[in-house]
Amino acid sequence: MEQLMFIQTGMGTDVHGQDVTKASVRAIKNAIHTNSMPGIHTVLPEQSLDNMKIKVKLAVPCDHDKLDHDAVKQAIPYGDVTIEVMEGGMLTSSGILLKDKEDKNDLMYIVNAAVEVGY
Repeated sequence: MEQLMFIQTGMGTDVHGQDVTKASVRAIKNAIHTNSMPGIHTVLPEQSLDNMKIKVKLAVPCDHDKLDHDAVKQAIPYGDVTIEVMEGGMLTSSGILLKDKEDKNDLMYIVNAAVEVGY
């Protein structure tokens, strides 16, 4: 990324089902859905949103190998997306195991995301 313009942060949780991808997508949506960048296209090459460079950093508590990178990328509507995964986030009890929600245990997965935007 030649020029970093914005960093947006968010948190996502999968309370039941222990799905690290679901928690990651929710963290990204939490980061980007409360922000607007109305002038970003004016500084992008060819004034195209497709020329944005997006670096998604995810701090996940476990199951790194189960993270669906394509599903995570689809949470970002524009640009060239790269993903960096690191240790972090949190595992904590949801207080209840619900088999009808496909729980394997009572853990909830919490993921932190930083979404860097530039060109």
